[in-house]
Amino acid sequence: MEASTCKQDLLQKKKNAVLVDGVILNGPITDSKAGGKFVEEACKIIMEEIIQKADDVTEKLASSLLVYPMYPSLVNRDQHSVERASSHVHSVTACFSSIFSDHPRFFNQLYAGIDYYSLVARFITEALNPSVYTYEVSPVFLLVEEAVIKKMIEFIGWEEGDGIFNPGGSVSNMYAMNLARYKFCPEIKEKGLSGLPRLVLFTSEECHYSMKKAASFLGIGTENVYFVKTDESFKSVSRRGKMIPEELEKQVQRARNEGSAPFLVCATAGTTVLGAFDPLDKIADICEKHDLWLHVDASWGGSALISRKHCRLLHGIQRADSVAWNPHKMLLAGIQCCALLVKDNSDLLKKCYSAKAAYLFQQDKFYDVSYDTGDKSIQCSRRPDAFKFWLMWKALGTTGLEERVNRALALARYLVEEIKKREGFQLLLEPEYANVCFWYIPPSLRKMENGPEFWQKLHQVSVT
Repeated sequence: MEASTCKQDLLQKKKNAVLVDGVILNGPITDSKAGGKFVEEACKIIMEEIIQKADDVTEKLASSLLVYPMYPSLVNRDQHSVERASSHVHSVTACFSSIFSDHPRFFNQLYAGIDYYSLVARFITEALNPSVYTYEVSPVFLLVEEAVIKKMIEFIGWEEGDGIFNPGGSVSNMYAMNLARYKFCPEIKEKGLSGLPRLVLFTSEECHYSMKKAASFLGIGTENVYFVKTDESFKSVSRRGKMIPEELEKQVQRARNEGSAPFLVCATAGTTVLGAFDPLDKIADICEKHDLWLHVDASWGGSALISRKHCRLLHGIQRADSVAWNPHKMLLAGIQCCALLVKDNSDLLKKCYSAKAAYLFQQDKFYDVSYDTGDKSIQCSRRPDAFKFWLMWKALGTTGLEERVNRALALARYLVEEIKKREGFQLLLEPEYANVCFWYIPPSLRKMENGPEFWQKLHQVSVT
């Protein structure tokens, strides 16, 4: 009976079909029943293989894919091709031949772990597939982004401001660099680089590599990025990796003497390797003296602002003109979740990036068009990344986020004390953040005199 009914439905659909070039226009694009079943099966696998194992230290951190660079013959490349698979579920399980960044023993770079609220937020946004450029297509997500940005601005210490979520801290730094240049010479937006003086920016030797990339991408040139010396040397445990304000002053004077036009200082709050925090107050004094835009790359260290105990690390950040802050790092908001925050509240972001696309950003809509934030972005389609941070924040509260920061720094302090107890481990410096830098010195080198030969051999066997 059921088969007969399905056959009749099929005949009826064929009878009522609208055909153009042999294509049925009024039929379903996808098989919703089969698709729904696949989603159920995939979610079950995700639950069993990832979520339920996320905090199990006995589970493997990595699968056989880890040997892929050296032994490609051990990996079945066919399962990673784009050819249609006989089993969609098998294609899902093939993806688990990977590194599990939510594993308790994942210590790579500056992110790890899993937050279940953020994960659900990602499930929701992936299912809805929104784009946050106009209020009419993403009303809730635009309001969420506005609320999150406003709260982050409060933690920086500004009374007002603006901001936007971007695909990565590197992009936030590029946004800030371009914004500072636009503030310095607004005519560049229409007239371009011709006729401009040689623009120079300043950042520390320990800055993120995105500064050079941004200078290259924006046509400023990597030679016009002046790197400012940081304190002490690697061979001294008193090294902090902080920008030296007096050296910054010298570099600014050097640029002016060369006939160049300084326009930007990029300070760092939480450097990638040493976890150093530049002295923001003193740097801000120099920026005010020379009328320079101060950007703080707090992609890594910004989350310390949530902690009443550790926010002192960013003392003076309220004097910055812009700040990059990545909640997907220490706060576990899920990659990617990165904000550029700007003190200016005069629509500088929009003035700098607006293209006034008439088909999208009409000014006679039935709502307040200031909610159409897409024209202050270099992107058109943009993901609602603020939502995962919002949902997590709503669930845990500020106190819950603060506990994550405090726990991370307490773990770092515990590791430091354990390193000091163990023979063969040499602490590079006393950390002020979560970065713990050390050498492991093998027995064959422990009685060797400290010199060029020692360091050459150590570099071959040990990592920081």
